[in-house]
Amino acid sequence: MSGEGIHLSEAHRAVSDAALDALFRKAHTTRKWLDRKVSPARLMAIYDLMRWGPTATNITPARIVFVMSEEAKARLKPHLDAGNVRQSMEAPVTAILGYDLDFARYLPRLYRDNPKAQSWFTDAQANKVLALRNASLQGGYFILAARALGLDCGPMGGFNHDGIDAEFFPGTQIKSNFLCNLGYGAPGGQRPRNERLSFDEACQII
Repeated sequence: MSGEGIHLSEAHRAVSDAALDALFRKAHTTRKWLDRKVSPARLMAIYDLMRWGPTATNITPARIVFVMSEEAKARLKPHLDAGNVRQSMEAPVTAILGYDLDFARYLPRLYRDNPKAQSWFTDAQANKVLALRNASLQGGYFILAARALGLDCGPMGGFNHDGIDAEFFPGTQIKSNFLCNLGYGAPGGQRPRNERLSFDEACQII
């Protein structure tokens, strides 16, 4: 048996089939929500899981604002496209996932293997590409962490980035990436599963 086969068969290395369903196969984007609150402790637990996902040089540029209160929802609403207003106002939480262009300031803590790491990131344009790419990667971890903790997710675009940035990230170098509604899905809130590309259409082994 190959080393790969041994690795995949080890019980402590692979999650259950039910977990794979919850994370991937049976998970759908949700657009209708039960009137059931999400606790701050659960939001903290989402972050505590997602933060362990890898990023380049451990830059971890994702920044999140969890919009929960009626006051915060009122601040969010004017910046949403019309088609996203109802679902976001009904969702217990709307997470604004952003990326910090000033991520390098944390590298003395986050990349202690090399004290010069902070000096590697002096190109503003390159930093923007790195921040967006790695924060998007963290956004994927975010969705998986939320699903793993029993929540439904409604990731979406459809908002005014400049408006969100001015409202929720003023005076910072944080830029909005995407939004993700969180909560417990209501009946009828998920569309039928659309087709996905097959392995042969999307992948090559060379």
